[in-house]
Amino acid sequence: MITLENVSLIRNKKVILQNVSWSVQKGEHWCLLGLNGSGKTTLLNVINGYLWPTEGQVHVLGNEFGQTNLPELRKEIGWVSTSIQQQIGENETVLKVILSGKFASIGLYEKVTSEDLQRADMLMEWLNCAKLKNEVYGIISQGERQRVLIARALMAEPKLLILDEPCTGLDLLAREHLLQFIKKVASEPDGPTLIYVTHHVEEILPCFSKVLLMRDGAVFASGHTNELLTEENLSSFFGRLVSLQVEQERTWLALK
Repeated sequence: MITLENVSLIRNKKVILQNVSWSVQKGEHWCLLGLNGSGKTTLLNVINGYLWPTEGQVHVLGNEFGQTNLPELRKEIGWVSTSIQQQIGENETVLKVILSGKFASIGLYEKVTSEDLQRADMLMEWLNCAKLKNEVYGIISQGERQRVLIARALMAEPKLLILDEPCTGLDLLAREHLLQFIKKVASEPDGPTLIYVTHHVEEILPCFSKVLLMRDGAVFASGHTNELLTEENLSSFFGRLVSLQVEQERTWLALK
């Protein structure tokens, strides 16, 4: 699904990514964990072909960057992020926002089919936002917006779904509600491979069996979640002593 080999990115003489190597196999669900400024979003932009690495090779969905049609490839990648949310018109209806996902566009400019409308209805029902169908995107809650963006990302039946800090700005109840829908997406047998990006350890659901720890633009560690989320490892990762508590198969973190 994704193969990065010794990827580095330098901008204005500043190293943003340094020798990043990472491999994601089909059917694996990964969490990308790191503090602000660790290079997480930059890495996503490289995977989507919006930023070009200074060094290294990038393969996504079997395509080698430099020898592929990136706009076409992006139609196979669903992406939910704050930057996309900010680009969507406040007066767009929820239905149009979701339908635009088929074309990986901001705004709906193409003709849609009855099958497209049926799929949009199905996704809205599945993600519990059918009642929002004719609502204006700008007036619905932040949690509802995130569910709509997930439906939009799933519209084109992507092979890869990237969730870039989807719980940002949500209160506790809205966050837990959204995480349950993400768990639902992850449990689909024919669903996409998920990449979940966060800087909050407690958001790592049991379905994310692999984790990539990013720090200062480099890979600190990658592997099985239950092996990496230990007090010793995370204390070293954050540079502060931490204590962990595992509850309902999720890890909760506190500074010592």
